[in-house]
Amino acid sequence: MPHALVTGSSRGIGRAIAQTLARRGDRVVVHYASDRAAAEETLASLDGSGHAVVGGDIGSPAEAQRVVDEAVAALGSLDILVNNAAVAPNADNAHRADSTSFESWQAAWAQMVQVNLLGASNVTLLVAQHMIARGEGGAIVNVGSRGAFRGEPDHPAYAATKAGLQAFGQSMALALAPHGIAVASVAPGVISTERQSGLLSGDSGERVRGQSPFGRVGTPEEVADAVAYLTSPGAVWASGTVLDLNGASYFR
Repeated sequence: MPHALVTGSSRGIGRAIAQTLARRGDRVVVHYASDRAAAEETLASLDGSGHAVVGGDIGSPAEAQRVVDEAVAALGSLDILVNNAAVAPNADNAHRADSTSFESWQAAWAQMVQVNLLGASNVTLLVAQHMIARGEGGAIVNVGSRGAFRGEPDHPAYAATKAGLQAFGQSMALALAPHGIAVASVAPGVISTERQSGLLSGDSGERVRGQSPFGRVGTPEEVADAVAYLTSPGAVWASGTVLDLNGASYFR
């Protein structure tokens, strides 16, 4: 029975990933940054038993260490890591170069780099070293973004950190393969989560859905299914890949 840590799984894509992994029989650690109640809702929705919840801001190195330590303690070991936790783009942290102050620019970059890139890299190192010590291999999947390739003019730090995360994943794929650890990334386009409800309403929603020839956006479950594949034993040969999940809305 695989044991998985899914960061940022209190809602949205992370919740769907936790649910999908639990449905196939994994034991899952649900991680949250600040909303324990939402994490408990995720926990209650999981099939099976033996799951756990851990909280902490992975943007803090000390907190990242504690999250991993508590996850290992809760399940006894970890075979799978899904780096989903991130500071997501929203109206409050927009920092378009032609309309933002230097102070706002610095704040957005600092927060997104600290969590999306440094936090994920710290958690990856700690989990990877745990996997290496166990000697039984494992799988790591990073949740990146279409924005890493397409660009995000209103949130350039988000695009840059997701591009960095995806490149980091490929470096880790090379470094960890000798230890039997596969590392891959998914790069979703817009996904129909609660966080995106404002964007997907009204005229902006029509424009976003129109980006795909399917005339819709993706679902959290579609991302979760891809993560489930990439964390399965049959996906080892996909290590190093960045899997686009954008409904043919962007090609690279």
